[in-house]
Formats: sequence, structure tokens, C-alpha cells
Amino acid sequence: MTAESVFPQLEALLPHVQKPIQYVGGELNSTVKPWEECDVRWCLMYPDAYEVGLPNQGVMILYEVLNEREGVLAERTYSVWPDLEALMREHDVPQFTVDSHRPVKAFDVFGLSFSTELGYTNMLTALDLAGIPLEAKDRTIDDPIVLAGGHAAFNPEPIAEFIDCAVIGDGEQAVLEITEIIRAWKAEGRPGGRDELLLRLAKTGGVYVPRFYDVEYLPDGRIARVVPNQSGVPWRVSKHTVMDLDEWPYPKQPLVPLAETVHERMSVEIFRGCTRGCRFCQAGMITRPVRERSITGIGEMVEKGLKATGFEEVGLLSLSSADHTEIGEVAKGLADRYEADKIGLSLPSTRVDAFNVDLANELTRNGRRSGLTFAPEGGSERMRKVINKMVSEEDLIRTVATAYGNGWRQVKLYFMCGLPTETDEDVLQIADMATNVIAKGREVSKSNDIRCTVSIGGFVPKPHTPFQWAPQLSAEETDARLEKLRDRIRGDKKYGRSIGFRYHDGKPGIIEGLLSRGDRRIGAVIRAVYEDGGRFDGWREHFSYDRWMKCAEAMLPEQGVDVDWYTTRERTYEEVLPWDHLDSGLDKDWLWEDWQDALDETEVEDCRWTPCFDCGVCPQMDTHIQIGPTGKKLLPLSVVK
Repeated sequence: MTAESVFPQLEALLPHVQKPIQYVGGELNSTVKPWEECDVRWCLMYPDAYEVGLPNQGVMILYEVLNEREGVLAERTYSVWPDLEALMREHDVPQFTVDSHRPVKAFDVFGLSFSTELGYTNMLTALDLAGIPLEAKDRTIDDPIVLAGGHAAFNPEPIAEFIDCAVIGDGEQAVLEITEIIRAWKAEGRPGGRDELLLRLAKTGGVYVPRFYDVEYLPDGRIARVVPNQSGVPWRVSKHTVMDLDEWPYPKQPLVPLAETVHERMSVEIFRGCTRGCRFCQAGMITRPVRERSITGIGEMVEKGLKATGFEEVGLLSLSSADHTEIGEVAKGLADRYEADKIGLSLPSTRVDAFNVDLANELTRNGRRSGLTFAPEGGSERMRKVINKMVSEEDLIRTVATAYGNGWRQVKLYFMCGLPTETDEDVLQIADMATNVIAKGREVSKSNDIRCTVSIGGFVPKPHTPFQWAPQLSAEETDARLEKLRDRIRGDKKYGRSIGFRYHDGKPGIIEGLLSRGDRRIGAVIRAVYEDGGRFDGWREHFSYDRWMKCAEAMLPEQGVDVDWYTTRERTYEEVLPWDHLDSGLDKDWLWEDWQDALDETEVEDCRWTPCFDCGVCPQMDTHIQIGPTGKKLLPLSVVK
């Protein structure tokens, strides 16, 4: 495959599409390395539009890690919108990278990062536009290795026939190890072809190659077992965990987008992992243990990143940023340091029990004071015990009273609908909580000019969580429950006008549930949806529930299963789950016990501050919790003029 730029052909198409700037490349801090001087070449993709994909930290980090390595290059590609897709097909322009507009098919590895399962149809679009066979079994030695990563890759079985391999967990060290295996194989003259390379990767124990595992089914549709079909291939594949984040201070040179994106800021990951133990949260479970970046490491990354980008806001990212042991010192140090430059600070959201007004004031000192976001998740005290979200309504009211009393006028509360054991009454208590928030806000602020926005998403059970066995609420039941809540809020003459209500209907959640807990039989559905025109399923305006259901009804009955079998059915302890051979470090017995604790409404403490609860991650992965406080100050100490 030639590696010449396709930009001359592409350029002629750009005047005919929306937002052509997203396809031209040349962003500040992007990297173009000489093709001939590199022997291993990666194409990295976040399978969504440029405006969503470019700010993705995972891709940005791997892009820089790989390009720092001698003899290795990495370029990026994103999903093209349907208007350009049609023109590319008409004019035979292949899927291209934005860095140098080389054809994706020319690279050694095509690595895709999936944070959500709804990107699967975009992957098939990119493969087809690239001229890479959709199914792994049809690829030749000259096709790239198609590799999946990201959170959704912790159950890659629904896309097993489309990918060559998957990596679960942190990618920084994994991509370098894979690179060296490919480099050695190429240097030897590519012996044994594609299968030999995949076998070398599989034998490391950290790369999952679906073709080397056979899945056997029971007559009732459940999985009997998953077994390796090659000698030397491990029974279970382990996740990768990067320890000591200070040794991996990436991205050092964050990309600055040319077109508008969903996040216009420079971001620093202040810690990785979470042990709060929220039972619905896959991200918290699969990224254990907690590993904090030091206060000095954060300071150095912010300093270098702002110099490299010119951004005016810094996002302090993690799953629960206010839990960093030195978050107060981090926020004050950064606010002091960049006060003259008016650099704003932001956290994704704040835990109710981690909020304090001093922290909030530091975060807003140099930027605008927008609303505060809290996530109680469950509407009733009972539900919060079920999901292990240890926040009482008294905690919430006390927190919002502090916020309203200190000048904030808007609070956003995030909840889920359809959680295990949930009833209508549990959901209706969301309205009661919102009215109590408004009442307290009016009381402490002596003003009626305050707002509370209630935002609700549908719960989707995820692999490697205590709720992986739970039944999912049907779309119809979800919608009915949310309708009752909406009517309750709108019917409140005293407070209803001060409460905003945003919710997603239950249909996208059912399809996400089908894909998140599906097995290899779901691949036929994904392909049928793609062939029927499915694209950008994570976008409400492009998602079609009817298309997904039509394709599922066409493909699944011959397998003896249906959508309900994958979504609204409860699993038993004995059932072999599609992802059981992928080791996140979590002990399955511990997850089951936590599921039983949920049904008993029993809460479990955070193991950062209490004795170990034997979830299994630390001994299984040879890791440990890394937290401060370090007692050090943000560096450098002087205020920047």
C-alpha cells in the first residue's frame, strides 16, 4: 500500500462539505515524522467526529508517547461526517489521517479507542473506507493490525470478528511493548505472516486475540466455556496498569484544535482509578487502584501545557477530582500562580461530600462562576445505599445551602433511572430533593432567582461491575417512570418553574446495554446496522432505535436469543459471562458478594481510608494504592508575571 498523501484528491471535495477545517490537520503541537525513517507506524482513531475525538486524552497521550520513540510514528484519524463519506466513496478517496493525509491502510497498526460501545458502526465505516476487510479473517499480511482499546474494550466480544486484538487497561506501556514486537517481526522478514505476529502478541498475556479463543454455547444460549485454540495462548488476558503517573507526564504538548471542539481547555489527569465503590460505575471498577499524580507533577504539567497551548482554562481530570489528597493545595497553588493571566480552573463534577466552599472559590477565582454540578445518582436514600453512593439528602442540602449562601445561583444534579431494585417512588423522590434544594436556596440567598437543573440518564449494567448480573429496565418502563417524574416536577406550582428537567429516553440505553453485555453473536447485528446506514450512534440526531431493533430481530432469532435476553434478563452466579476470560483484576466472587450487598442495601467504605476489602486488584495485578499527601508545594513557588 502506497503511503502518499491523498490531500490533492481530498482538497477538491472539501468545498462541498460542512466544517471542512476538521479534515485539514496542521494543529499546533501535531507531529508529522518522515515515513521512510520509521519502521513501525500507528494510526490512532477515536471513532467519532473531530470535535469529540481531538480532545480525547487517551488518544492524545498515546500519540505523543509513540511519536517520542525513535523509528516510530503515530498519526490520527477521526470519523468523517456522512456528507464527506459519500463524496469519498464517489471519488475513491480512502480513510486518511489528518496529520499527513496518508491512507489508513498503509499503517502497521490501526488502533481504536472506544469509550462507548456506540462507536462500533463508525469503526466499520472507517475500515470500509480504508479498504481494510471488515472481518479479521479476511485480512492479509499487508493489512494493518486492527487493535481496540478504551473502556469498552473490557468486553470486546461483540466486535471480535472485526478486530485483530484488544488491549485492556492503560495504554502507555502497552503500545510500546506492542511496537517492539512488531518491529522485531518486521526485521525478521515477517515470518509466519499475520498469524505469527498475532500469536507473538497473544503470548505476552496482555493482548487479547479473539481468533485464538473458541466460544462454546449451551442449548439455552448461555456460554458453556471460552477456550484457547492455540498452544501458548493464556486462558485469561490481563489488564495493563501504569504505576507512578509522575513518570508518564503526558500529554506534554497537548493538541490545540483548529475547529471548535467539545472541550476548549488544557487538561491534566490528576489521578487515575477510584475506590469509592459505586456499584454502577465501570470506570471506577476497571481503573483500580487509585494512583495520584503528585502536586509537583501536576504543577509542572500545567506550566508546560499552558506554555505549549495558550489555553485559558485548565481541567483537573479524574473520576472524582475533589478526592485528590491535596486538591485544596493544588487549586490554591494554581489559582495563585495564574491569577494575573486569568487562567480558569475546572473539575468535571464535585462529590457532595467532597465539596467545600474554599475549594469552589479557588476554582472560580480566575474564571467565571458558572453552576455547580453534583451527582447523587439515586433519588432516594434507599437507592443510594443500593448503588453505594454514600450521600445523604442532609449532606446535599447542607452543601447546596453553602453554595447558594456564597453567591452561586445554579446547581445541576445528575441522577440515573432504572437502577436495580428501583421503584417509581424512588424516582419520584428526585422531585422532592429538587424542591428541597430550591427551598433551601431561596432561604439562604434571600432570593427567588436561583435554579436547580435535574439531569437524568438511563442506567446500563456494565461488565466488571457488581451490577453485571443485573436486569436492565426496559425502554418502555424507563420512559413511563420519567414521565411520572416530569409531571410531578411540572405540577409543582411553587418550585416547578425553578427546576430544569433534562432526560434521555430509554431507547439508546437498551442498545448500549445490548452492546456492553453482548457476546460474539452481536457482531452480525452491528454489521447489519452499519450496512443499513447506521453511523454516529452516540449522537441523538443520528441514532435510530428502530434500525437497531430491526437488525437485531433479523439476526438474533437463528441464534436462539433476542434483545431482551441480553438486556432485561438477570444473570446467575454460575453463568459464564462473555468477558470472564479478560482479567480486570477484580475477583468475581468479590463482585458477586458486592451485588448481594447491593440487594441487601449494605454500604461499603472506600478502601483508600479503611482496611482492604479484598476486591483482588492489588495482589492480582501486583499493584498498590498510591496517594499523598506529599506535603510539598506546587512548583515553581514564584508567581508568574
